[in-house]
Amino acid sequence: MTLREWLEKGEAHLRMGPHPDRARRDAELLLLYVVRRERAALLARWNEKLDEQEAARYVDLIERRRAGEPIQYILGETEFYGLPFRVTRDVLIPRPETEHLVEKVIALAAQFARPRIVDVGTGSGAIAIALAHTLTSAEITAIDLSAPALAIAQENAARNGVDARVRFLRGNLLEPIAAAADPVFPEIETGFDFVVSNPPYVPRTDRENLSVEVRDYEPALALFAGDDGMEVYRRLIPAAFAALNSGGFIALEIGFGQMEAVAALLEASGYDNIDFTPDLQGIPRVACAQRPSVLGVSGSRRIRR
Repeated sequence: MTLREWLEKGEAHLRMGPHPDRARRDAELLLLYVVRRERAALLARWNEKLDEQEAARYVDLIERRRAGEPIQYILGETEFYGLPFRVTRDVLIPRPETEHLVEKVIALAAQFARPRIVDVGTGSGAIAIALAHTLTSAEITAIDLSAPALAIAQENAARNGVDARVRFLRGNLLEPIAAAADPVFPEIETGFDFVVSNPPYVPRTDRENLSVEVRDYEPALALFAGDDGMEVYRRLIPAAFAALNSGGFIALEIGFGQMEAVAALLEASGYDNIDFTPDLQGIPRVACAQRPSVLGVSGSRRIRR
């Protein structure tokens, strides 16, 4: 069979899968992956044939995709903020919506000469690495509970040339940061200008409503946060307040319908200037707030939506 015939066969097979609308694109991506060619080269060689080994591999990849495995995991990589990232089933696949979080931090970081940033739950390292790539003067710490995820993040940092400027630590939320004398959270190092996170925020009760790609393939540790999706926010928001410098910011990705609950947690923890940034669909996606510049003096508590 020629490359054209294999592509048509792959497309037909994927039309029986969970995403028939992406069948042609996915079949082509997988064929390009097998033959290791750019699309232009593939189009110029439609009448070439796959050898036996290539054909068997293509059939296997098509079947994996038809079963619902994300194309990013099959290919082993994806793009985020214009940068290449290796991804495996040990890490969440970076989403375009998370770029809004990166953009928010970059905009706010202009007011700091050498911003100190900690990325909590770094996963593939997408947020920390995108920030390090753009904010060349920043000091960045990236934390994750998963050792396999940290290994992927470190590999991605090296791939994107920022491994010398990102410190990777293993642990739960902010716990691995060196101890400092904070009376409420004594285990947390103070002195950060930003605490940034795309934490787990999917309610466990929503599991069956998720797409097969997410539900059956992406790591549950990076997805679910209790029955209401708020479990991590309840711990991270007050802990981050203790870790921030006066005038420092917390920036969080949030899920659909969580804006009011997150705003209440931020207010209760003492943050000012609570702000929400929508994604391209108009859904509040990024929550941002500031630790007051003068301790003990309340600043503006307005909430901007």
